[in-house]
Amino acid sequence: MANVTLQGKVIIAGQARGKALVGNEPLSFWGGYDWKTGEIIDRRHMLSGSIARDRILAIPFTRGSSTTTAVLLEAIRAGTAPAAIITTDTDFFFALASVVADELYKSPLPLIALAPHDFEQLKTGDEVQITRDGRVIVEMQERESER
Repeated sequence: MANVTLQGKVIIAGQARGKALVGNEPLSFWGGYDWKTGEIIDRRHMLSGSIARDRILAIPFTRGSSTTTAVLLEAIRAGTAPAAIITTDTDFFFALASVVADELYKSPLPLIALAPHDFEQLKTGDEVQITRDGRVIVEMQERESER
């Protein structure tokens, strides 16, 4: 196992720690995320059946409309949201949910954008820590190529 520190762009500042849940496909939270349980329920998505609650969710961006904001906001309110979200660019739907959650519940969701080549280093199961200044500290689990 090795540690690597990546520098991301802070979209919404915050601190979080948890196991990574990584997908390389966009996800629509409307019909794709169960805010009551934190489960990814889009049966065509590679992360279908995974629980994102309290995880560091890494997906390149959202797919769909502004209803993603509403679903994520409900998950934040219910305590079933990811601990933080990592994307490859500024995602306005995620950012809006976090800003509104901060205003209504004093519970912003940290949001970091990584360069695509850094994003590709993340793997499901890695232990990830996010700092307020955008550092993403990754404790990489053993990779297939290392076995």
